[in-house]
Amino acid sequence: MLRTNVFAQRGALLAVPAAALSALGKPSAFSIAVGLPLAFAGEALRMWAVGYSGVTTRGDKVTAPALVTAGPYAYVRNPLYVGNFLTAAGFAYAFTGRNSAPVRFALVTGSLALMFGVYAVIVPHEEEYLRETFGDQFDDYARRVPPVVPLLEPSEPQTGSYDPEVIAKAESRTFLTFGAMLAALALKALRA
Repeated sequence: MLRTNVFAQRGALLAVPAAALSALGKPSAFSIAVGLPLAFAGEALRMWAVGYSGVTTRGDKVTAPALVTAGPYAYVRNPLYVGNFLTAAGFAYAFTGRNSAPVRFALVTGSLALMFGVYAVIVPHEEEYLRETFGDQFDDYARRVPPVVPLLEPSEPQTGSYDPEVIAKAESRTFLTFGAMLAALALKALRA
């Protein structure tokens, strides 16, 4: 029950650190210059992954019409979450350049710790579904591909194909959130 609820509310839960960074952050030119490329790299990884996984990643319930093992999924089992983590780390760094060291530490580690906590609950929930749905096929995939730290070479065999047309539909909320964070960052920087 907890896993199901956390999965369904993951967007709202992950909005908490974004709101804290927007409200309490004090960006510097240097922190923005270092943090934003990391945030954009995270979003690029998300778009690559969504091009393979499609719109099923946006629902409130775990679902998968097929086990995707191609593209970024050939390197790491959770590329969407790795991308989210990179984006969050980039924004956390970008927003906190002029905060005092203790406040910066609290904002960055608090943001990433909450994200880690959410993913520590929902990844096993998703993998339980995938194991029940795809059985030995998922078990073989899970043995070959690590959950978080990517392989240097893609794992074989690979199933699934890339569809760039699904990105706009599947990522519309992510693009809005990313844009809102960019706008908040710009406003904070202009006020500095």
